[in-house]
Amino acid sequence: MGPKLFTRVMLALCVFILSACATKKNPDPMESWNRQVFEFNDGFDRRVMKPVAQAYQNVTPQFMRVGVSNFFGNFKDMWATTNLFLQGRPGDGTRGVMRVGINSTLGLAGVIDIASPMGLYRFNEDLGQTFGVWGMEPGPYIVWPIFGPSTLRDSLGLPGDIYFSPTMFSQNAAANNRLRFLSLTNTRANLLGATGLLDDVALDPYAFVRAAYLQRRQNLVYNGDPPDEDESEEP
Repeated sequence: MGPKLFTRVMLALCVFILSACATKKNPDPMESWNRQVFEFNDGFDRRVMKPVAQAYQNVTPQFMRVGVSNFFGNFKDMWATTNLFLQGRPGDGTRGVMRVGINSTLGLAGVIDIASPMGLYRFNEDLGQTFGVWGMEPGPYIVWPIFGPSTLRDSLGLPGDIYFSPTMFSQNAAANNRLRFLSLTNTRANLLGATGLLDDVALDPYAFVRAAYLQRRQNLVYNGDPPDEDESEEP
């Protein structure tokens, strides 16, 4: 699916989601649908992505996997830097520019992370967080096929988050699909150590993931210092 088609599909689905009313007490008005998608994603991961990731890990040395993570992470750093400026954080944005510049040149297109040992650490920012900083409410919780947990606000930012990748420089669909598959496989391989965690810690994995996602996103929007619930409910 190309970026333009993906954007159209996302916008159409987001319009549908708007018909579901989310509140602080009920952030998941589409729970029945979301649970079905969650089960699909879980089955796809167990039957497809996990075996592929295990095979990839077995034949790929760790230093190569780190290099792949750094390479794709450098594009995420570009997008994070853009969002830092959009959030009104010019100081952090400038540090982000320095990080991307150093890793893109001395770090061989980002394959080697030279910036982190220099104190220029990675910022985890995206368009969904920027919308939150601007005052947009999260809206209904939703689980997307393959992409996983999100909210209406974060879903609106997904096209931009996806665009900032190596595929932005290529019009070759086959090559772009291979890059996306490499990124997905490498990411899944890095998470193999966490396999089975949900089954061990939660009677209801769906509810556990939902609570963890919503809490994490709120913390990211407020940079780790979210307001108390009583304060956030004040008019």
